[in-house]
Amino acid sequence: MTEYRIAELAEASGISVRNIRVYQDRGLLPPPEVRGRTGWYSEEHLVRLNLISRLLERGYTFATISELLIAASHGMKVEHVLRDKPRPGRLRSWKRAATITITELRKTLGASDWSIGVSQKLGLLVKDGTNFAVRNPELLEGAEVLVKGGIDIDTLLDRWLRVESDLADVAASFVAIITDKYFDENLPNLSEKSVSELAELIQTVRPMAHDIVETAFGKALDAEISKAIGEANKYYDGGEALGGLAVEESEEGTSDGLA
Repeated sequence: MTEYRIAELAEASGISVRNIRVYQDRGLLPPPEVRGRTGWYSEEHLVRLNLISRLLERGYTFATISELLIAASHGMKVEHVLRDKPRPGRLRSWKRAATITITELRKTLGASDWSIGVSQKLGLLVKDGTNFAVRNPELLEGAEVLVKGGIDIDTLLDRWLRVESDLADVAASFVAIITDKYFDENLPNLSEKSVSELAELIQTVRPMAHDIVETAFGKALDAEISKAIGEANKYYDGGEALGGLAVEESEEGTSDGLA
């Protein structure tokens, strides 16, 4: 992976050394990794700088950019920061959702010791003193909706564990596209430049694999949802289809157990 000294990062990004330091002071850019007396920046720093530049060009202030970046780190979406009136709900505000107590976990999600432990293992919750920091408030909010609808939180976490295991195999298969071809008996003899180029080649697999998996999963999920709704609609003789009923109830706020 490419690394930069601050002057090299400035040249690569087109942003002055002075401004890079300003962004660091403002908390917009993470500090470099210091080795010896030199600070080393990564590709992630370069990507972050390019993002900051684009946002500044569009007229966003440092304060707004900071809010967007912090919200993104907590798994929130842009609209959660920019919308005028936050929607109601215990976990709607990213500031509120940044931490949660064990009492709230048990009351809101019916969380057991097992589910809390698994949530920590999966990185959803991180111990923060006597409370827990929530790494992905959006996901926790969705879980709350399912629990209110009668779904056990342990069932959801069990699916997550299964998906994580399956995706480990999927990830390995994508990385193997490169390693199966280039990782052979000649690997120890490659020059430092060749190894660096090979590492960059492996990194190109990441966005491609992400898009493929997201597209394939979205297609499969849509098919299963349509199948389930079609199956349920068989029980409505001459009445509203389930999909239409769900929309109507959502609009009127009268859906039993889900409102």
